[in-house]
Amino acid sequence: MTTLKMTALKTIDAYTLQQELESDRVLLVDVRERGEYRGEHIPDAYSLPLSNFKPEQLPKGDRSVVLYCQTGNRSAEAAKRLLADQWSEVIHLDGGLQAWKAAGQATVVNPNAPISIMRQVQIVAGTLVLTGTLLGAFVSPAFLLLSGFVGAGLTFAGVSGTCMMASLLGKLPYNR
Repeated sequence: MTTLKMTALKTIDAYTLQQELESDRVLLVDVRERGEYRGEHIPDAYSLPLSNFKPEQLPKGDRSVVLYCQTGNRSAEAAKRLLADQWSEVIHLDGGLQAWKAAGQATVVNPNAPISIMRQVQIVAGTLVLTGTLLGAFVSPAFLLLSGFVGAGLTFAGVSGTCMMASLLGKLPYNR
């Protein structure tokens, strides 16, 4: 007879997580990308980006694993992977790093870290759209295609969840 392992996704709030961290009962895992982690993270968090996330990479032990990201979306995705891998208990920080900071909890901030990939995407995309619009208005309407191309790329990124510009920016030396 085969028995099924019961699995459940649990959430934890920032205050409870702080108590659990102080008593060393949890392993905190940041599933944001490495650049985001380098810029700011919760003290003593282990970095395992969702883009490379594999359940077997997590250290096994007596402590419960708590996942977090910026807002809770990526940690919920990582939690689904753990549940699919038959983990008996999966916890993620409700509201992510934003909720942690809103609760007044401490973070480790690196002022020398590059700005996040998403902010870099916003800067580059905004610059390209502005350039295309200005060139289209003052030089040739054909330059409006640049703005349209960037808009189409951003729409595709939003719909598909993959951003080619973020992938390209991630390959720059200062983002590795």
